[in-house]
Amino acid sequence: MENYIVEMLNITKKFPGIIANDNITLRLKKGEIHALLGENGAGKSTLMSVLFGLYQPEGGEIKKNGKIVNISNPNDANALGIGMVHQHFKLVEIFTVLENIILGVEPNKMGFLQQKEAREKVMDLSEKYGLKIDPDALIENITVGMQQRVEILKMLYRDNEILIFDEPTAVLTPQEIKELLHIMKEFANEGKSILFITHKLNEIMEVADQCTVLRKGKYIGTVDVKNTTKEELSKMMVGRDISFKVDKKEPEVGDVVLSVKNLTVPSKTHKNNAVKDVSFDVRAGEVVCLAGIEGNGQSEFVNALTGLEKPSSGVINLCGKDITKSSIRQRSIDGMSHIPEDRHKHGLVLDYKLEENLVLQRYWQPEFQNSGFIKFNEVRKYAERLIDEYDIRSGKGSETITRSMSGGNQQKAIIAREIDKEHELLIAVQPTRGLDVGAIEYVHKQLIARRDAGKAVFLVSLELEEVMNVSDRILVIYEGEIVGELDPKTTTVQELGLYMSGAKRDGIKENKDGE
Repeated sequence: MENYIVEMLNITKKFPGIIANDNITLRLKKGEIHALLGENGAGKSTLMSVLFGLYQPEGGEIKKNGKIVNISNPNDANALGIGMVHQHFKLVEIFTVLENIILGVEPNKMGFLQQKEAREKVMDLSEKYGLKIDPDALIENITVGMQQRVEILKMLYRDNEILIFDEPTAVLTPQEIKELLHIMKEFANEGKSILFITHKLNEIMEVADQCTVLRKGKYIGTVDVKNTTKEELSKMMVGRDISFKVDKKEPEVGDVVLSVKNLTVPSKTHKNNAVKDVSFDVRAGEVVCLAGIEGNGQSEFVNALTGLEKPSSGVINLCGKDITKSSIRQRSIDGMSHIPEDRHKHGLVLDYKLEENLVLQRYWQPEFQNSGFIKFNEVRKYAERLIDEYDIRSGKGSETITRSMSGGNQQKAIIAREIDKEHELLIAVQPTRGLDVGAIEYVHKQLIARRDAGKAVFLVSLELEEVMNVSDRILVIYEGEIVGELDPKTTTVQELGLYMSGAKRDGIKENKDGE
């Protein structure tokens, strides 16, 4: 008989209107990386939340080293050596990095905090695993990649031996993903056991030993990763064959829709400008992608385009109209749709119902209001159409509180709202972040359908595969400047990487041997 460090046997978890986990069994061996794969809303995060004590199941039992255990809250999980890095980080923004790591297990003598001792342990762990942090930085001032390091150090500080990673790479750059996967392998080599929720099949193939697949709350099967393929895993996940290639015809390019001239945007974190004298056009009927390593001015540039930040100089024209100083609502009325980078901060009102979020950009239009009074029946009818068309899954349909939905389904709601409203320009920032392969395929088709309908699409993505597959033109941003314009049909991922890292610029010849 196999020895398992954790066994989740016949787990059933219900919410109003939905069975999130329907009689699921999952077994984890010591020193193993076990991936949990499934569509958005398949029940993966719910199952891990049961193991971490955030939810209590209606049926089934959990065993640790063969003995039945009761995990009624995260403190019980920590006492059993179980730690979790959540998809949406659980950090106190106004606390420092160090304060967040030791929160709840602060070392003290006679009631006095022994911060020196805690700092030494944290810095030793940081050094050992290459998780570089500034212990005195405030969480609100550090990048999401850095915040994730803080979450990992929180687990290590508590000496957890079973590590749960819930969508750990959804918000990371390609470089940070590589680093994280390397750290996960190190943990496994040391005998720690890892449960790893992801949608990214390449990551499963690279680091996982076993993979358990869930679909619509049910257990589909567990496979040995070295004996399977990406295609087989994706079919298990969505129940059909998935195309990893984006089918598109040659673009039929029309008039200029977005024109940016000499745009400069100040930085909020340092004295230099985040965006420096950027100019380009996006025409009807094409997808133009802004590619770059995170932190090179993309966020500030998009914020200036969409009205979230004021540029210090330059002009933005939309369909021939100067919108540089227009309000966010006016830009929307003038034909701009925006799928934002941060779905929680700029995309949704989490405590509103799903139907309310789906009309956020349109509730003032005659279709949805009369003399200032909302036509709730019309709102619901509209929401139900989008839920059906975009396969947005939730417990109570249009009445679901948005906060309770999975991250991927929250993303689908934003995409549905922005694509469905009248627009000439679609700005899509990381549109497939946190989505499963079936949903990614659907979003890519939608972006191409917008382009083929004569709309201008401005895509901002960190996913190189997405950049190469979806774009008609690629603009590379480095340190706030456009350093190259590339044709995805004639360039390579390697060349794109050189531009993104600043090793190559238009007009600068590189040594061929060095490429």
